[in-house]
Amino acid sequence: MPDVMKTLLLNPPSFENFDGGAGSRWPVSREIESYWYPVWLTYAAGMLEGSRLVDSSPQRVTPQMCVEMARDYEFLVLFTSTVGFEIDCNLVRRMKAVNPHLKVCFVGPHVQNEPVKSLKACREIDFVVCGEFDHAIVEFAQGKPLPDILGIAYCDPSGHVLRTPPRPQLHGEELDALPFATDVYRRDLNIEQYTVPFLLYPYVSLYTTRGCPALCTFCQWPQTISGHAWRTRSVDNVVREVKQALSYWPKLKEFFWDDDTFNIRKDRVLALCEKFKPLKFRWSCNARVHSDYETLKAMAGAGARLLIVGFESGDDQILKNIKKGTTTDHAREFVKNCKKVGITIHGDFIIGLPGETKQTIEKTIDFAKELDCETVQVSMAHAFPGTELYNYAAENGFLRSEALTDSIGHQLPHLEYPGLSREEMMAGVQRFYDRYYFRPRVIWRIVKKALWDSHERKRLIAEGTEFLRTRREWKQKVKQGIGTPKPAIAVPGSGPSAGD
Repeated sequence: MPDVMKTLLLNPPSFENFDGGAGSRWPVSREIESYWYPVWLTYAAGMLEGSRLVDSSPQRVTPQMCVEMARDYEFLVLFTSTVGFEIDCNLVRRMKAVNPHLKVCFVGPHVQNEPVKSLKACREIDFVVCGEFDHAIVEFAQGKPLPDILGIAYCDPSGHVLRTPPRPQLHGEELDALPFATDVYRRDLNIEQYTVPFLLYPYVSLYTTRGCPALCTFCQWPQTISGHAWRTRSVDNVVREVKQALSYWPKLKEFFWDDDTFNIRKDRVLALCEKFKPLKFRWSCNARVHSDYETLKAMAGAGARLLIVGFESGDDQILKNIKKGTTTDHAREFVKNCKKVGITIHGDFIIGLPGETKQTIEKTIDFAKELDCETVQVSMAHAFPGTELYNYAAENGFLRSEALTDSIGHQLPHLEYPGLSREEMMAGVQRFYDRYYFRPRVIWRIVKKALWDSHERKRLIAEGTEFLRTRREWKQKVKQGIGTPKPAIAVPGSGPSAGD
């Protein structure tokens, strides 16, 4: 067996309460603290003996602590993001200052989208991986020369950026052969440090598939790291990991299937549900609105509690503009069936997609109220480099700024359309939350939870207090015309957007 470099896999520290790129489709500072698991990093970590996975924000790891860690490792794998890239580069410079021999690889959608720019911006990076990075990382740690590793970019001695041929994506048995993320969670993480407001606590997040065939123009992950090709783990492989996790953490309250979209194919969903049902556990997932009543009923019977659904807009033309592949009527039927079988929905909506007007914002607010999901998340539209939305916005002059966040990691509006300013979109987000949540039926829904569940009561009081504080700050900034508000304002039970 070849010698293996001692490897540190790092989801780096940056802003306060920052949910980084390794598991979050929208890396940003959360007003109500919440963290997704760094699932992508676990597979390489599980294949490298002597490695360590560090998830800085939930583990309260500071930049200085990372610098000290650098002394003990030969190879650093850092999952970066568009939002945190400059901060990550500064961190790596400090780490290499104390350990000049440290080899550094950056992974994640940002460096895949802009490998040349990334390598030129940070000479301390030895190479970046474009796409799935599981085996590229392992091969380098085992001593394979850079030119022989597929799917990477690196600089030659003269500073020219070279790219190797792309690496084929993992399929079927290759996905089953990967180590279980839960083994690395148990080894390196503490599940009690992970919380998302709309998920039961404590929860564990896993992938059962990779990729998403949907063509949504704004969604970063299928257009970058995970791809559009939908690839599945076997049902038995997923069930084995579920059983293992239940044995590791008897007090685990919920699994979250963080697939880009869990319910793409009916036969697979039904097969999983048949195996899930005897195990009697609860789970939630990312979903699209295509599942029929029979499928949803089977999901509910097998423990499905909540679906995160990207409705995005209440205007059918906007849905066409973003290639969503759904209609508002699909959404209405889907929500009706979910309510029949007892599955709750966390609905994601976006203000500022192509075609947005003052009128369509009002239409989407009314549509959301009609659907009446358990909770909602309302985000500003953001065009990440590498997405079709970014190219469209840049070509048409709608991209007003490259900055996605302010200096403390909160979202900034950076798109603007003729007849619809950024300030009007910001005000629309606030109006959306006010009109949705300050309704008697929703207030009673929240109060009822607090009355019957002491844990929920404590959590909802904390979140409600934070929501009202953030709401006051938002309104003040909108009045002052300040362009650095917190568009991803959290509400009790909402948490961060899942992305699709």
